[in-house]
Amino acid sequence: MKYDPDKHNRRSIRLKDHDYSAAGAYFVTLCTQNHACLLGEIIDKEVSLSPLGRIVAESWGWLKQQYSYVEQDAWVVMPNHLHGIILIKDVTGRGASRSALISGGSRTAPTAEQRKPLGRLIGAFKTMSTKRINEILRTPGTVFLQRNYYEHVIPNETTLNAIREYIEANPSRWQDDPDNPNLVE
Repeated sequence: MKYDPDKHNRRSIRLKDHDYSAAGAYFVTLCTQNHACLLGEIIDKEVSLSPLGRIVAESWGWLKQQYSYVEQDAWVVMPNHLHGIILIKDVTGRGASRSALISGGSRTAPTAEQRKPLGRLIGAFKTMSTKRINEILRTPGTVFLQRNYYEHVIPNETTLNAIREYIEANPSRWQDDPDNPNLVE
């Protein structure tokens, strides 16, 4: 596709000087293409995942299995999006307390396993989930998740706890969620 500055000149929401491969905690939100409700439905304020939603959930879990420096905290798959907290651990493999992860942790010399920055981790998740979904639907090359994603660097334990509560309560607030295509204002 030829570069079109009107379409491809998006303003980045990433922090200019932040090292997204550094130990830390990140809140991410990923949406399905066109916010289509393909991942499940909310029944009695609980998420009931569709087969595609289960693939997204399994692929989310795959991240921590694939990358030893990735931990996951609270997360939820909603009908058309996923909210999750990713913790990038210290590369030494010694681990770090959650408070050290949130405050930036210690910086040590890299080991044999080079950490991917957050964007590449999200890219790996999107590739894995989309590939599996397209195999099942027999729709090779179809875009399933939107091009970009929302992220927020979690600066402290207070913010981490507030985001956890937001994620856990998300299904019960679906009727008022701006991502709900059936929202009546």
